[in-house]
Amino acid sequence: MFKISEIKELIELLDRTSVQELELEEEGARVVIRKGSRIDASALQAPVVIQQQPQIQAVPAQAAAASTAQASVPDESLHKIVSPMVGTFYSSPSPDADVYVNAGSRVNEKSVVCIIEAMKLMNELLAEVKGEIVEVLVENGQLVEYGQPLFLVRAE
Repeated sequence: MFKISEIKELIELLDRTSVQELELEEEGARVVIRKGSRIDASALQAPVVIQQQPQIQAVPAQAAAASTAQASVPDESLHKIVSPMVGTFYSSPSPDADVYVNAGSRVNEKSVVCIIEAMKLMNELLAEVKGEIVEVLVENGQLVEYGQPLFLVRAE
């Protein structure tokens, strides 16, 4: 935990330099000090909220049916292989190597389908299902979120 005297000393040091922002973390405590002009509280105004009315547009029934038919609706019978963590998706073990799987590739429960890099650790992701890869949903080198679908598999 930082002492008030230490924080005051940091502020004084920051004032004497060209550094605009200082951030320190110690034993779970975090202090952020930023230089800038002071804001007069009397100059602040309450935020203005503007509500917009939703716009409704009439679409002919034939056009609506056509657009619905063309929309890509995921097949609920397909198994989704999802990312178990936040990280970077890699489709091959190295930049010059072949990809683990493509659309049409056959996989089983122990097939490696990709690598997710998190905190400099390379984590191989297994298919965990037997079947055929129908679609690869992400690009090589793309950042992925926890639970994000990466592959669609037609399970056997």
